Amino acid sequence: MTEFERKQAIISDLLAEHGLEALVLCRVSSFAWATGGAASYVNTAASEGAATLVITPAGRYVVTNNIEAPRLEQEEHLSEQGWEFRVTPWHEAHDVVGELTRGLKVGADVAWPGAHNLAGELARRRSILLPEEQARFRTLARGQAEAMDAAIRSVRPGQTEHEIAARLAFETESRGIQCIVNLIATDERIFAFRHPLPTEKRLERYAMLVACGRQRGLVCSCTRLVHFGRLPDEVRRKAEAVAHVDAVFLSETRPGRALGEVFEHARSAYAESGFANEWRLHHQGGPAGYEAREWIAVPGLQDKVVEGQTYAWNPSITGAKSEDTILVGAANNEILTEIPGWPTIAVTLPGQSQPIQRPAILEIV
Repeated sequence: MTEFERKQAIISDLLAEHGLEALVLCRVSSFAWATGGAASYVNTAASEGAATLVITPAGRYVVTNNIEAPRLEQEEHLSEQGWEFRVTPWHEAHDVVGELTRGLKVGADVAWPGAHNLAGELARRRSILLPEEQARFRTLARGQAEAMDAAIRSVRPGQTEHEIAARLAFETESRGIQCIVNLIATDERIFAFRHPLPTEKRLERYAMLVACGRQRGLVCSCTRLVHFGRLPDEVRRKAEAVAHVDAVFLSETRPGRALGEVFEHARSAYAESGFANEWRLHHQGGPAGYEAREWIAVPGLQDKVVEGQTYAWNPSITGAKSEDTILVGAANNEILTEIPGWPTIAVTLPGQSQPIQRPAILEIV
């Protein structure tokens, strides 16, 4: 079967499992997943797009207005996939989805009147990438890593966080990747905020760049830090500790493991490193895919790691952070956003002969 046919089979199985007859997909992520990467958004920050997919026993439909329909048909080639367009004038209100699903038992990826909310179920299915999606994700991750490397190596003292963010956005977008998360912190702001929106503050010595890039619906994440001058001993210790936690995350994220179990190993690593409570200050990440995180891992979570999933773990200790995106394979995990030539911290875990390389803070002396 083609990728599209397999997606339709997954949808059919999901509906049968819940005793439903029709599915409504409003989210940008679900739209991209079901169509092999088509973009339904206009506002890149919107969770729900300007077009909706409706799957019923009678057919597969794209419900949109006369503004969006030409692009979706001509550039996203949705008619060629077998989607039937139901187009309304942009200035008129029509309940096309209601008409298509009248009398049917409906599921949706959002809270939809009268529908069974399948948001969680769909996120879990989106997170397991087919081979074609894995290939697209590798392409995305290479571009994301190149963009991060180019951006952070252009950072200089005196630049504002807005200027650094602009460089990160330029390097990302110029590679055909949307920079949907662009967080920049310098100096004391790295210690103060886990989600630092860029400001007019000027860099003195220490900068952190965080990016999530989207391409054909898939989303990839990575973080890197740079310090001008010798790294303070306290920051170096924290960087080594967070590298150790990250290595535990990467080592434990193997097929069949419960995410709660992976989380507990990482939580123990925080304690062993002397920072027992730092995990409480920020989420640790989780499965990626068509969202930056399809869902967030928390203690006790019973969801199992599945081959073909991507994970973006992002452990942090106040003033230091480590984040890459990995692909879970049958034999090992593949670090997709690895940057060739970037300095690393070698972490050797008990029972393992080969160290796990995690990104260090780039020191420019």
